[in-house]
Amino acid sequence: METADPTPETAVSPVIDRLKASLSARLHGKAEAIDRIIACLLAEGHILIEDVPGVGKTTLAYVLAKSIDCQFNRIQFTSDILPSDILGVSIYQGSDNQFQFFPGPVFSNIVLADEINRASPKSQSALLEAMERGLVTIDGETRPIESPFMVIATQNPVDFESTFPLPSAQLDRFLMRISMGYLERADESRLLRSGKLHYDRMEIEPVVSKQEIQALQSQVDSVYIEDSLYEHLHDIVLATRDRPSIATGISPRGALSFRAAVQAAALVDGRSYVTPDDIRNLAAPCLAHRLRLANALSGSYDWGRAAEIIDEILGELPPPHTKD
Repeated sequence: METADPTPETAVSPVIDRLKASLSARLHGKAEAIDRIIACLLAEGHILIEDVPGVGKTTLAYVLAKSIDCQFNRIQFTSDILPSDILGVSIYQGSDNQFQFFPGPVFSNIVLADEINRASPKSQSALLEAMERGLVTIDGETRPIESPFMVIATQNPVDFESTFPLPSAQLDRFLMRISMGYLERADESRLLRSGKLHYDRMEIEPVVSKQEIQALQSQVDSVYIEDSLYEHLHDIVLATRDRPSIATGISPRGALSFRAAVQAAALVDGRSYVTPDDIRNLAAPCLAHRLRLANALSGSYDWGRAAEIIDEILGELPPPHTKD
């Protein structure tokens, strides 16, 4: 699809600024994570936040959801959770002599799948159709999920007890995978002195409407990408398919998702055009979790090494020659 030439600035930044301000006021020192989760939302994608407990994964998801005037549900994934606990169930009603469907928590605009890797692969897979198509099929009937729809999943590292690795098909549904990391000393010192409340006690008023989010999402595809940047993005994808250390490279679907992410990132940064930095900054978050490395054990993944390989590819490719 061809896009129009870039304009000097975008008219949607006040909406994004309000959303950024709401998150930044409650999550100090997490500017990069905030920008990426907003970009993921605008690109109509889903995000996986993987890190050790207690670094703000759930708080980031909660504050984003509460800052938008739309329906939010949190699902606590456990080893005994069932697909019906996520999707819903049909129950026979004797008074009406028919089955009535009771929707599960996935029927929300923002769904927090907390500690997703504590559920079995069978229960994890209950999200596949919803994340791919925004639909849920139960008892032969397909039911749509209202837009905007985003799954924010958190998980603990796989070397923690009672966790299950996410299947490749599940990982591919996530537009990005990010880590929070520890706070810088100054930010953590300020947190210690603030007496900050637990996230579910925070009083958060919505600052962005559902309609404003939908309007932003509709603009992502029109963010301008110069031909040389298309080629650069494509070169990165192709390089993952021709490298001995990678068993399975990025698919066409992964490439399209990568493109949407960099367009959304430009929009979050207040621009109507993509820069080389947009592509290079999001290469690892968008691609590393989709790679299957050579000689990897079945059901295991090494995202740290995968991200290093993406960085190696970026270092080997010549920079794009953009027009002045």
